[in-house]
Amino acid sequence: MEDKLNFSLPEKKRESSSALTVIIVLLVVLIILSAVNIFLIRQGRSVEPQASAGLTSEQIRKLAGTLSERNLYDRAAQAWKDYLSSANITDAERAKIWFQIGTLLEKAGRYAEAIESFYRSEAAAKVEELSGQINSHIKGCFENLGKFSALRYELMGRTGIDKSKVPAGKVVAEIGPEKITEADLDAQIEQMIDNQLSDYSMFMNPEQLKEQKKRMLEQYKSLQAKGEFLQNWLGQEVLYRQALDENLGQKEDVQKMLRDINRSVLAQQILNQQLADKINITDTDLQTYYAANREKYVEPESAGISHILVEDAEQASDLMKRIKGGEDFAALAKQFSKDAETGKNGGKIDMEVTRGSYVPSIGEVKELNEKIFDANAPALLEEPFKTEKGWEIVRIDSKKPERQKSFDEVREQVMSEMLSKKRQDVQQEYLKQMMAKYNVVIHTSAFAGADANQPSSEIETK
Repeated sequence: MEDKLNFSLPEKKRESSSALTVIIVLLVVLIILSAVNIFLIRQGRSVEPQASAGLTSEQIRKLAGTLSERNLYDRAAQAWKDYLSSANITDAERAKIWFQIGTLLEKAGRYAEAIESFYRSEAAAKVEELSGQINSHIKGCFENLGKFSALRYELMGRTGIDKSKVPAGKVVAEIGPEKITEADLDAQIEQMIDNQLSDYSMFMNPEQLKEQKKRMLEQYKSLQAKGEFLQNWLGQEVLYRQALDENLGQKEDVQKMLRDINRSVLAQQILNQQLADKINITDTDLQTYYAANREKYVEPESAGISHILVEDAEQASDLMKRIKGGEDFAALAKQFSKDAETGKNGGKIDMEVTRGSYVPSIGEVKELNEKIFDANAPALLEEPFKTEKGWEIVRIDSKKPERQKSFDEVREQVMSEMLSKKRQDVQQEYLKQMMAKYNVVIHTSAFAGADANQPSSEIETK
């Protein structure tokens, strides 16, 4: 009998209820594990297998010691963290281990994490024998990070009698609801200095950069210097915010400018990278350059003066007689001087005048400049001087002789000049190589006004 083809579908077997139950349970477990993992990740604790999984607490402790002895500081720190997770220890022991972790991370150059570990040590328990050591290690970490403003507040908080009075949180300005604290201001100053030092970072070792930064920060210790910086910074900040409000960054002409700035910054960075290996300025180099160019670093002779500006010769003559007769110069200046700015200060001019230069608040009066430096101080010049502003009665209050500036005073200037000279030499050579690499051809005749019949002169670098 002939077999017939069977086109019917096979009957679907029913899954057992027990199998379905197992599948549902597994799905629920997976969902729970996923949720726990997401939660831990959000808490900063990702679920990762530990390197020391399967070891006892004592074995992990020995592992940490061995890794430390082999100078594997990163891995030793991690092993100690694993030990903390597995061991049942007192708060004091936990504090000591966090201190140990901090010292290992410090040796590994992970200074920010080291500081956190020292903080954790203090939070775990107050251990008297660690107190001084933690202070010292935290100070060293902040210095190595170059975070001098943060270090200042750290030290104030640790050494101050009343830590609540540490001024880091003192509000120095407000932009609407936003509070600008003294710590914010110091951080901005430090950031500005870091930006200024970026040009030097390729040519100075970390220790030189750290010392240079300390010297620059000294310039902003006074309240006046901080106030001036704050004023300038706030001005720039509010203008920047207004530009954002007006969507200036979306305008085509502004975007073009930003692209040009981007090109310039990238070009400078690639140049800095190339110059880094070829320029290394040491302290000896700086001192040698200073010694060879001492005449450039001389502070000229200067004088401090006061003046009274009046309209006519008759009034000037009358005031001269009254001053010579014993009346107070400052009082007469406040009463009669047309220069209101100096008049309210008794005629005193804040800026000193140097030999051969213009006279501040008065102008370019060569003869007056000469008379000032021919006279002794204190002294009243014998005759009033006619200027474009009127008649000037001048008193020399003080004089300073010419002075050779010390190396420490002009160190930054010497560094800038020496770096500029070396950069120029090396830069020219590097640019020549780059022009050769990219087959640059300069048609000099296009800029020389050459005769049309004269052959074109070209500089071709290949």
